[in-house]
Amino acid sequence: MSCIEKTPGWLDWHPRPAKPFLALPLGAVDAHCHVFGPAQEFPFAAERKYTPCDAGKQQLFALRDHLGFSRNVIVQASCHGTDNRAMLDACKASGGRARGVATVGRDVTDLELQQMHAAGVRGVRFNFVKRLVDCTPEDELLEIAERIADLGWHVVVYFEAADLPALWPFFSRLPNTVVVDHMGCPDVREPAHGPGFGLFLQLMHEHDNVWCKVSCPERLSVTGPPALHGELRPYQDVVPFARRVVEAFPHRVLWGTDWPHPNLRGHMPDDGILVDFIAQIAPTRALQHQLLVDNPLRLYWPEDA
Repeated sequence: MSCIEKTPGWLDWHPRPAKPFLALPLGAVDAHCHVFGPAQEFPFAAERKYTPCDAGKQQLFALRDHLGFSRNVIVQASCHGTDNRAMLDACKASGGRARGVATVGRDVTDLELQQMHAAGVRGVRFNFVKRLVDCTPEDELLEIAERIADLGWHVVVYFEAADLPALWPFFSRLPNTVVVDHMGCPDVREPAHGPGFGLFLQLMHEHDNVWCKVSCPERLSVTGPPALHGELRPYQDVVPFARRVVEAFPHRVLWGTDWPHPNLRGHMPDDGILVDFIAQIAPTRALQHQLLVDNPLRLYWPEDA
């Protein structure tokens, strides 16, 4: 693993994640993860706002097998900009066990989109987190969304909760299925039944094309990581938020590890513990199957659903 000149304070991915206690259902999908580089083969974008350590496809696939997943959805990392080669290479190397979410500009050609579709891409990501990217104008994003709609692709949106009121009109105009990363990044110090998170749930109630990833408790929690593997209730402050979404919208939720956990400060999560978190937010086997198998297959592998 090459970590030359990585951003100061960057935490390397967990070297020895625990084996989860939760037995995942057959066919489970890790529906949100990334690959970084390796930089010597797939250089990072010049305009990036962080430089990660290498976290390539071999490490991702080894983690998939160790945790008990069958498939991955690999989301283009902002450090690679619109150069999707690392993500596409991982999808091609997966033998059909990975799908991709790309980042593209309005200059992408129809041929390039068709080639990405053949490689396994099924969506594009729009990132609105200003500390990570320079936001693209909404008219350009809408143009991209309309073009990919013909391919049956969806749009993944990453934003922070405070920005939802301003983004709501734009999200309402998107003609695609819209998948929200990490529950819209709620402030878990506020009540799960309060107006802040209520606004996000209202978005899902009013727009049946909006899906949600109930992922990243390690990113949202303010209480910190569990003390030991085997602690039965990790990341407790995030549970009420994720469980509300799973119970209200069981057919429109996804879950992913977010490996290799970019831009975290303070601790690097154990991915085995993250898998065990699923039992708190989807407590029945039926809900776990819906979250980890039925929903991601319907969105990414409809031919197998």
